Parts: sequence; C-alpha cells; structure tokens
Amino acid sequence: MYLDNSATTQVSEEVFEEMKPFFTEEFGNPSTLYGIGRESKKALDLARKRVADAINAKPEEIIFTSGGSESDNLAIKGIAFKLSKKGKHIITTNIEHPAVKNTLGFLESLDFKVTYLPVNEEGIISVEDLKEAITDETILITIMHANNELGTIQPIEEIGQIAREKGIKFHTDAVQSFGKIEVDVEKLNVDLLSLSSHKINGPKGVGALYIKKGTRVVPLIHGGGQEKGIRSGTENVPGIVGFGKACQLAAENLDAHYEKLSSIRDELIEKVLTNIPESYLNGSKEIRLPNLVNFRFKAIEGESLILLLDAKGYQASTGSACSSNTLEASPVLTALGLDPVDVHGSLRISLAPESDTFDVDEFVNTIAEAVKRLRQMSPLWNQELDYDNIMCKKHEDNCRKC
Repeated sequence: MYLDNSATTQVSEEVFEEMKPFFTEEFGNPSTLYGIGRESKKALDLARKRVADAINAKPEEIIFTSGGSESDNLAIKGIAFKLSKKGKHIITTNIEHPAVKNTLGFLESLDFKVTYLPVNEEGIISVEDLKEAITDETILITIMHANNELGTIQPIEEIGQIAREKGIKFHTDAVQSFGKIEVDVEKLNVDLLSLSSHKINGPKGVGALYIKKGTRVVPLIHGGGQEKGIRSGTENVPGIVGFGKACQLAAENLDAHYEKLSSIRDELIEKVLTNIPESYLNGSKEIRLPNLVNFRFKAIEGESLILLLDAKGYQASTGSACSSNTLEASPVLTALGLDPVDVHGSLRISLAPESDTFDVDEFVNTIAEAVKRLRQMSPLWNQELDYDNIMCKKHEDNCRKC
C-alpha cells in the first residue's frame, strides 16, 4: 500500500488517456499557425481554463511552469527583483519547503533581508508576530498554505488581508493543499500562488503559478516569449493537458475525497496514539489536511521504521521527499521545539482517495510491531518498561485492552 502521496501521486487513468494523443497524433508546437499547432494551442487553452476554474482565477492569470519549485522561484525572485528599488525585506516562516527556503537564502546573498517567523508547537504562525515583522521596506510575504511534512494549515486568508491592507505582495505555496481542501485565490487574498501537477494524480514536470491581474514579475527564463513572456520555452503540451484534467477531477471530487480521507486520518490518529506507547502526533490535530498525518515514536530511528514497513508492503516516509537525502533532523519538526533525538523517530503518512482499500487496524498493528522491534534494539529505550502493560493513554489505569 502506497502511503507517501505527499511525495508524489499515481497518474490517474483518466488523466493518462487525455494526455496520450499529444505524444503521438497531436504533437504540434502550439506557437505555430497550421492545423496541428492550432490543436495544441486549443488544448493549452482548455487546460489553462481548467486550472483557473479549480482555484477561482481567470485563465489569463495562469502561467504554466515545470512544477512547484519553479513556480516558487518565479514568484519570489520575480517579485523581489521587480520591487527591489522599493525595498528588500521579505517575510516568511521557518517551516517552508526547500523551494522557498533556499530561494530566500539565495536572495539573502544579494543583500535582501528575510524575517523567518517562528511557529508554535502545532506548526502555526502568530498573526501578531507577522504584523510586528512588517516594515516600510517589506515588499513580499511568502507563507505556505499547508506544510508538506505536518499537514498543518496556516491562516492564509487573514495573512492575505493584512498584506493587502499594507500594500505588500503575498505569495503562498499551495502545492500540498490544492486538491485536498478548497483553494480559492479570491478568498485567500493572494497575489501569487504555486501549484504542482504530480501531487494531484497528474504527471510530473508541470505546474503553474497564479499571478493576480496587475501583479508584475521579472521573468527568470528568457526566450521566445511563451506564457505572456513570463516563462519562455516551448510548452510541455502533454503534461499541461494532463495537469488540466487532474485539476478538473480534483475540483469535482473535492468534497467527497475530503470526507473519505479525513475519516481515515482521524481513525489512524486515534489508533496509533492509543495502541503504541510513547507515540505522539506532530502538528495540529484539527487544523490539518485531510490526507496527511505525522507521528513521532520515542527511541527509534525513522529510517529503520520505513524499511521495516516497506518489507511488509507499506510505503511511507520520514518527511519531505525533497529533503530525504540528508540524515539531519527535520528543520520543520525541530521548529516545533521538539528534541532533535525524538525528531529522528518521525513517520509521515499521506493518503490518497484509493487509500480506503487498506485496513487501518492491520497497518497500525504493523507499525506497533516494527516500533517494538526497534525499541528492543535501541539504547535510548528504557528496557525496564513492560511494553505490553505500560500505562494506557486512553484509560487512567494499566490495562491490556488497548
């Protein structure tokens, strides 16, 4: 059972079928004037409308990119370079995706000033901290809609209102939230918003940046002037077609999928915390995406847990796929104020609509067995504890029922 849908998702059959003709039959360049090119241009227009409709935007406000990372770079650098004469101060959080964090690090090397807002133990920023961080030099606020490791959702609508009142451009990375909860650019009060196809059962290598009408950015890629001159390069027509279809399907099924996934998520949280001693939920229990949970287990290594679960047929992760090549403690979990030793024992589970076919009880039992096995080998675990008769978290006395 694949349970790492925050890393990537399977391309749906409907998306794949819609893409196929544009690899072989309808392969024209959309910038050409003859028939086969016009068909590709027509397909791009339809996809652009589908993306726009899914986030309550206008088609002309959608710029296609190679994915979420490029969209983040274009939004942040594009605004920073455009408004650098006005000011060089940017506000963000200390739990952003590497595509945002490393982009801001690059801008700091060019003498931009960045304020990294802290988060509380649930992974949510203080709006008051944000207000206090704003200066006359602030030109951009960039804060992710939902965190890719925790699933915690930020108060984007309120932040956007503050930015609008202050005349500050506001960007949000909605790569993880889109397709899981409502993403409405008008309600969120955003000027720029990043999307990625492969998080919503679309193909890899394609994404989009919403740029509110009237917002100007400096292009990062110069060339033939495609995408209104904001993102030059021959468009990835099959990928964009697939992305458009995935957006349409995500919007049509949003409510049904939310109900299904949040039910599984809540059952999973309850049974893990009840049945596995010294297990904890990372992030907010209520203000989170319906498909993502992040646990930590005392005295184990997350990488070892992943391998044991994989051997039993469950694919999950310890955190962001974009940070998985390092063995350092997750900066996101560390930002919650957790002990770095405990942070290493984390497990991220991210569901998809098809995840309702797996047995939650069986999965929780598999986690429990793996955790018990790893603790028996861990010098950090108190071997004197009676694992099978430890104080029950659900009841006030020792019991074996849970």
